[in-house]
Amino acid sequence: MPFTSTPSFARCGPTARKLRLVALAFAGTLAGALGFFSWQHLYPVTAAEGWSYSVLVDAVPSVSALVRDTQGVLYITQELKDERGSVFTLAADGSRKVVIDGLSKPDGLAALLDGVVVSQEAGDHPLLWLHGGKLEALFSGTNVEGVASDGRFLFVIEDRAGDGRLLRFDPQTREVSVLRDGLSAGEGVAVCPNGELFYAEKGKGSVKRWRAGGLDEVLVGGLNAPGFLMCDDEGLWITEDATHQARLLLLDSRGSLQVLLRHLRSAQTVLPLAPGHLLVAEQGRGRVLEVRRVRKPSS
Repeated sequence: MPFTSTPSFARCGPTARKLRLVALAFAGTLAGALGFFSWQHLYPVTAAEGWSYSVLVDAVPSVSALVRDTQGVLYITQELKDERGSVFTLAADGSRKVVIDGLSKPDGLAALLDGVVVSQEAGDHPLLWLHGGKLEALFSGTNVEGVASDGRFLFVIEDRAGDGRLLRFDPQTREVSVLRDGLSAGEGVAVCPNGELFYAEKGKGSVKRWRAGGLDEVLVGGLNAPGFLMCDDEGLWITEDATHQARLLLLDSRGSLQVLLRHLRSAQTVLPLAPGHLLVAEQGRGRVLEVRRVRKPSS
């Protein structure tokens, strides 16, 4: 009589077969999940039609804020905590020079008069103004994130859970005014050339237009962790501070919301260099991208 081998799985009892099926199902689910997260992590940034990008600066861990002073010098922050954060300048030849160190999560930069202001997000810290070769403390805030200036005032927003504030600082009188309070994880603030003021609440996924009467208008909702805002003649620029699948968006002057870059990781500051030419800090990959319009939009 010929010998017939029975597969080991078939020889198992009902309980053992069920356990093995569960184990196989779990392994399949785990493999799928790992594949999905790997895809999110490794998938390259993609640009919309009519736009392109390249890497301007690489190997900048925790890169966050970008600004140019009145002389055109580029300042960049590294948003490290526990007084390990810093601000450095980047020369045309790629060389770096640290100008401020010992900071706790420097997350915002703004040009103010003849210098630049840097914020610190980790706790109660003063905003610092680097000008004339010296460093001056302006006023203190709690978890200060975004900063912006219209040339006269400095606008500041706090990243706090439900009790954040939108502030305005007058460098001439040193007066601090509370423009809005009770904000949920406020991150970005921007002032437009026409004087309109916008702010982002990351906790609510929205961007609002500030109104002096207190009834702020939700301009854009349903965003994935909106972070930085910048306003210029082209419109309102928005980045999403999400670890995966973050975007660079532009709400143009016609009210159309355009997605210019996808698959960013923790996008931060947008710095305009010229119409259709800007820099974007991508914190999740430790680099600064140079973004260009390669084709003008149709009228």
